[in-house]
Amino acid sequence: MKKILIVMSAVIFTGLSSFRDGNPKQKGSVNSLPASNPFSSASTLPYQAPAFDKIHDSDYKPAMLEGIRLQQKEIQQIADNPAPPTFENTLVGMEKSGELFNRVNNVFNLVTGANTNDELAKLQEDIAPEIAANQDAIFLNTKLFKRIETIYQKRDQLKLDAESKRLVEYYYLEFVLAGAKLSDADKETMKRLNGEEASLSAKYTNQLLSAGKAGALIVSDKAQLDGLPQSDLDAYAANAKANNLDGKWLLPIRNTTQQPALQLLNVRATRQQLFEASINRAEKNDSNDTRAVIVRLAAIRAEKAKLMGFASYAAWKLQDQMAVTPEAVDKFFAQLVPAVTAKAKQEAADIQTLIDKQNGGFTLQPWDWNYYSEQVRKAKYNLDESEVKPYFELNKVLENGVFFAANQLYGLTFKERKDIPVYQEDVRVFEVFDKDQKSLALFYCDYYKRDNKSGGAWMSNLVGQSTLLGTKPVIYNICNFTKPAAGQPALISFDDVTTMFHEFGHGLHGMFASQKYPLLSGTNVARDYVEFPSQFNEHWALDPLVLKHYAVHYKTGEVIPQTLVDKIKKASSFNEGYKLTEAIAAASLDMQWHKLSAANADVKDVDEFEKTALHVTGLDLPQVPPRYRSTYFLHIWSNGYAAGYYAYQWTKMLEEDAYSWFEEHGGLTRANGQRFRDMILSKGNTEDYNTMFKNFRGHAPDITPLKKDLGLPTK
Repeated sequence: MKKILIVMSAVIFTGLSSFRDGNPKQKGSVNSLPASNPFSSASTLPYQAPAFDKIHDSDYKPAMLEGIRLQQKEIQQIADNPAPPTFENTLVGMEKSGELFNRVNNVFNLVTGANTNDELAKLQEDIAPEIAANQDAIFLNTKLFKRIETIYQKRDQLKLDAESKRLVEYYYLEFVLAGAKLSDADKETMKRLNGEEASLSAKYTNQLLSAGKAGALIVSDKAQLDGLPQSDLDAYAANAKANNLDGKWLLPIRNTTQQPALQLLNVRATRQQLFEASINRAEKNDSNDTRAVIVRLAAIRAEKAKLMGFASYAAWKLQDQMAVTPEAVDKFFAQLVPAVTAKAKQEAADIQTLIDKQNGGFTLQPWDWNYYSEQVRKAKYNLDESEVKPYFELNKVLENGVFFAANQLYGLTFKERKDIPVYQEDVRVFEVFDKDQKSLALFYCDYYKRDNKSGGAWMSNLVGQSTLLGTKPVIYNICNFTKPAAGQPALISFDDVTTMFHEFGHGLHGMFASQKYPLLSGTNVARDYVEFPSQFNEHWALDPLVLKHYAVHYKTGEVIPQTLVDKIKKASSFNEGYKLTEAIAAASLDMQWHKLSAANADVKDVDEFEKTALHVTGLDLPQVPPRYRSTYFLHIWSNGYAAGYYAYQWTKMLEEDAYSWFEEHGGLTRANGQRFRDMILSKGNTEDYNTMFKNFRGHAPDITPLKKDLGLPTK
């Protein structure tokens, strides 16, 4: 998502998902699920970790349906309670609801994202309307909302502690934004639209997964892959063999527009084929074509916004974000776009000069950019990606880099747990211990790409933290790095290294959660805040103390030489115009789709809409396509980032400003790490985000450190 890539990431509040595990059953709530179903009761494994060795595909549906039934009964009991509404009998009761549903849903979300199959994919589509209906049964329950509203109106007289008062205010806001004040007729319309949206989002996810798999480039002639290292060729040959294509090479499609191999492929025709396979993956007029689905999703969202009295979906959904309004997002990007696109145009001119110097005889195209920009980078900075990778072996990056930085900053230690069952053989599990050696969390990591895994990278919880429920966090990180052939080391790029640090930053945000109430715990924060801790954690990948601890040559054991480190740092702003333009173009597309009013949401031609949307914002650079085109933009159509993809740049502003505080106060030290943990990472959603940031930094977010980091003019 990322740089992240979070994809299902970031644990955004979506209503029901925030009602976490572990509550004692309410009176009259009888679990009728057979004891043979592994979800029927809380896992007896450490941290209530899922018993993946006992879970079968057939267990999910009955457990989810029973979990929904039980939660609806629990919620209705609260709504029908004849006693006057109190904080305890209403909000605490809600926080304790949904034990069974959340237990199974957390696992289901993981496996359908990281290790799915046809049976689970079908269930994902079938169950989506049921889940949406369950959310509606909570958020559109008139009697329940009246109880919450009564408590909200009396909140200043209830002598609540700060977290409890925040819970009251946040529940009230989320119910209002979900439509709790609508008329009965409008509530029925909202329920219908929510159900349809949920079904289409699930369908879109499965279409996109299939489109990516079908879009993989199959090459029969090895000469067409000239320029790729042997390790990549071996991995692509193994991919082909696994798909009964012996003697061929299969290049999988990552979820982004640009593909890693484009940087190295010498044969221009192959580059073009791979690029076009990527950019057209979901536009082939077949069952995996997503255009009809996304048009309908955009129309549904605009219609829901109109029902709520807002001009657009973006105007509606930004109400509980740091930005608050689409206009604030537009203003933020207006400070970046001119300088960013100018930088990209200069980069394009530099590349074209190189092409001409080599007598290429052609105009730079998108599929040429990474190939020639790599040559420009080598010429300008004498930095070769193949020179860097041998120092970044995945397991050393994880244990001696990611974990080491967490130890130096926060005092954490890690112990691998091979006795905890996993859902796929490549998954590793670690127990995390706090600075006082007390158990803190369980951490799963799953780093290799598979055909049945959604693209990108993300973090989420299998078990959420809550002192009310007595649960500790069980966290996972998912990535999509190429798995090496048997016996070969897993050498990754520095971008991949950064992704690992990024996702673990989300993990730290979840691990350090110290809230009483599940709704406010850990990463259950706004989209334009949740990427702050993760992007902040990326900084430690190049910290001298951390880098020399993990960046050692996989053959010789030699620590990465300072000359190479200097090259990496000097080249860090290289190609930044391209990277930012593609990212902001994607964010702009997201905002344009979700600023549509109900009156003009019936888009006839997705490609034409996209073309116009990029043109009006000045982001239609011919050689710089959006990081995600509309048709394969998983974040916004299925993963909770609708009208929220801007969050990656917004939170980069936050993290660069926060990191500048570290630079002013001695950098990586335990004292600084503890302060960041106490004031940011452990706070969850217990305070206003702007207040939280200001308390740490000493002032409101400042865009200047971001511009400085990006090599853009600061005045």
